[in-house]
Amino acid sequence: MPLKIRQRKSSIHGNGVFAVADIAQGERIIEYKGELRSHADVDAGEAGDVESGHTFLFTLNDEWVIDGTRKGNVARWINHSCAPNCEALIVEHDGDDRRRDQVVIEALRPIAVGEELTYNYGIRLAERHTERLKKIWACRCGAPNCTGTMLQPKR
Repeated sequence: MPLKIRQRKSSIHGNGVFAVADIAQGERIIEYKGELRSHADVDAGEAGDVESGHTFLFTLNDEWVIDGTRKGNVARWINHSCAPNCEALIVEHDGDDRRRDQVVIEALRPIAVGEELTYNYGIRLAERHTERLKKIWACRCGAPNCTGTMLQPKR
């Protein structure tokens, strides 16, 4: 995957990732990288704190979580949007070693030079999604269909 993206300040939130070359619909842009940690390890630490409203954790599968704060790459700066231009795909590898699975960011539509990359984080907390938690996990994407929160409805 040739790198067609760069990190810089975002109007959505903090840092963001922007296209420096045109990106085609369906193009795989970058792998989300970081240290593999077990769910138990993440749950025991502070990185998964639901009160923070901020995370670089990405659930890879039932066994592993990718922690972008540790050994992460520029993909960790891609912001959430309720009208995303990308999606995060889990690529499962053959065999029993779930550590070989990957998360890749793929374009949902053509992305022009200068456009910020976004995907829907799909955050679902075990806790009840109270108004207070929705505010902590506020969405600032500015899309016409913005829900105001990064928390997804419980199924």
